[in-house]
Amino acid sequence: MSQPSGPNAAALAADRSRAPGTLGVTIAAAKADRRAALIGYLPVGYPDIDTSIDAMRAMVAAGVDVVEVGVPYSDPGMDGPTIQAAVDPAVRADAGAAAVVMTYWNPVERYGVTRFAADLAGAGGSGAITPDLIPDEAAPWIAASDASGLDRVFLVAPSSTDARLASTAAACRGFVYAASTMGVTGARDTVGATARILVARVRAVSPKSAVCVGLGVSTGRQAGEVAQFADGVIVGSALVRCLLDSPDAAGISALARLAADLADGVRDTP
Repeated sequence: MSQPSGPNAAALAADRSRAPGTLGVTIAAAKADRRAALIGYLPVGYPDIDTSIDAMRAMVAAGVDVVEVGVPYSDPGMDGPTIQAAVDPAVRADAGAAAVVMTYWNPVERYGVTRFAADLAGAGGSGAITPDLIPDEAAPWIAASDASGLDRVFLVAPSSTDARLASTAAACRGFVYAASTMGVTGARDTVGATARILVARVRAVSPKSAVCVGLGVSTGRQAGEVAQFADGVIVGSALVRCLLDSPDAAGISALARLAADLADGVRDTP
C-alpha cells in the first residue's frame, strides 16, 4: 500500500510536532517503571451503566493503567461472541461513555466526526480506537482528533504488509494496536509467536511507536509473556466474561481478582 497522501499526509506532517497524548504518556510511564502497560476493555452499560462504571473503577484499583471503554454498536463485526453478548443489552440501553473509547466507525459518522471529537475531549476522553477504520479513509478523523487534541489508535494484523504497518503506525497517536491473531476477539489458552513477530515488524518500520497487543490474553501468565516484548497488554473478553457470568457485585469482585492477576503478570516480567 502507498503512504498516505493529500489531506492525510498534511495532517500527519502537522501531527509529528505535537506532544504525546494521554495514552502515550501513560505507556511511557509504565515503560519507565520497567514494565508494560495494562489496558482493560469493558463495554459501557452492561449490565447497566452504574455496574459497568463500578467495574471499570474496580479494574483501575486492581492495577489497570488504561480503561478501554467499548461504545455499544449493533453490528460489532470484529468482536467475538463474548463481547457481543455484553454489548447487545448496552446498545438497547443507549449508554454513552467517556475515556479511551473503542468504537466502530459508523456511530461516529452518524454522530458527526467533528462533534464526536469535540464532545469526547470535552468529557475528558483521551482518544479513540477505531478497529474498522483504516488511515487511508480517516482524513476527517485525523483532522478532528488533531483539532481536539485526542489520541487515535488504528489496528495492524499479521496479514498487514510492511508498507501498511508503516502507514498505520504513522497515523497513530498513543499506540499501535497489534491484533495478535486473525479473526474475532476472545480469550485463548495460549499466546502464540505471531504476536511477537508482529510487534517486531511494527518496530522495524516505526521504531518510536508504542505497540500494544490485544486479542487472546486471559491470564496473568499470558500477560507476562506478552509484556516481555510489547509496550502494552490489552485484555477484553476475559474481563467481560466475569460480568457475563455474574452481572452483579460478585462479578465485579471476580473481575477485580482477574485484573489484579493480570497486573501482577505485567509487573513480574524479567
